Amino acid sequence: MKKKIVITLIAIAPLFATAQLGGLMNKVKNKVNQRVDNKVDKAIDKTLDKAEGKNTADTPPASTAGGADAAPAKADAGVKSFTKYDFIPGEKILYYDNFDQEALAELPTGWNTNGSGEVVTLEKFPGKWLRLHNPFVYLTSNTKELTENYTAEFDIILQLKNNGWMYPTFSGGFFATNGEGGTDNVFLKDFNKYAAVMGTIYPAENSGSRVQLESFTDARTYFKSEAKMYGDLDKYYGRPVHVAIQVQKQRFRMWINETKVFDVPKAVDTGYKMNQLFFKVGATNYKEEQYGIYISNIKAATGLPDTRHKLIEEGKFSTTGILFDVNAATIKPESYGVVKEIAGVLKENPSIKIKVIGHTSSDGDDNANMELSKKRSAAVKDMLVKDFGIDAATIETEGKGETQPVADNKTKEGKAANRRVEFIKL
Repeated sequence: MKKKIVITLIAIAPLFATAQLGGLMNKVKNKVNQRVDNKVDKAIDKTLDKAEGKNTADTPPASTAGGADAAPAKADAGVKSFTKYDFIPGEKILYYDNFDQEALAELPTGWNTNGSGEVVTLEKFPGKWLRLHNPFVYLTSNTKELTENYTAEFDIILQLKNNGWMYPTFSGGFFATNGEGGTDNVFLKDFNKYAAVMGTIYPAENSGSRVQLESFTDARTYFKSEAKMYGDLDKYYGRPVHVAIQVQKQRFRMWINETKVFDVPKAVDTGYKMNQLFFKVGATNYKEEQYGIYISNIKAATGLPDTRHKLIEEGKFSTTGILFDVNAATIKPESYGVVKEIAGVLKENPSIKIKVIGHTSSDGDDNANMELSKKRSAAVKDMLVKDFGIDAATIETEGKGETQPVADNKTKEGKAANRRVEFIKL
């Protein structure tokens, strides 16, 4: 647009005096720049308004109902985009929070912060999310020790608008309380008082985002990595990003979506037992209405699943690591590592036959849950056959709905444990 205007002015230059033309061209350029900037600002503001659930002239109001009844968002990335993803979650769920039972506009029950935070719903994405603000620390309601081998996962949405300032940093990790309360105020200021480990994301524009790993013992730095480039992050601004962490004694591994950003053999000091999860947002010059940071679907689990031993020798393997869209049978991309592990066992033992059984929690209608569990087991079979070449004749499927719970459906952790997929050797 700018080029067309400038060319037109040059073409009619003989009709104007030099001074007049120079002044006119400057005015036109300034006007064009102003209009372009205004359009960009309006487009970005509209995106922010939608993400925050605000009503606009061409946008319906955001839903105020979250949890299992919310409509699933359209997947942004297929499972095949995670072909290098080898994260496998811990076997036993210790902590789970998706805020589905929490009141809107409030900090979740049992959490603590030195600032503010509130549960919200977002128009484009199902469920409830916790909005974080700067420059504050957030301690979860977890009360269980994480042992020496544990995993953690969560989804984060970075709704960012570039106004020329540095974006706020975001950190997530674990710390040890050494017998003190996990949400005591002292840890809002000194979460590294005994021991801690965290990954920090430095969001930026133009593929300039970075991540850094740091751990502490007795308030001193134990390990600190160089800031590592993660240029794909700005492609995901405004939509969910899945973060997964695996700790095996001293070893720390971290994935952002399908990319493994850290695999450090001796990053964590084992002198203390980690027993709390925390999140932290760094300071920024942006106003609250100019950015949004949201987290949900937080899960911590323990143990190292022995898929081969359980399925081949014990004849049964159960996992909560195969995830689906809300009220749907669409497998989430972050499930790839688990399905790949199972496929590897089946390829090594081509003569065995298995039955894939889907299970749900007690949320929702009984009959709907039964049908959903059947569709989900069929989706797992379909993925094993199409993506990994497993013989379809060796796999049967079945759905049990909510009829065979393995945990209490009255708790968040129990519901998460009941949403599982079983593999039975026939």
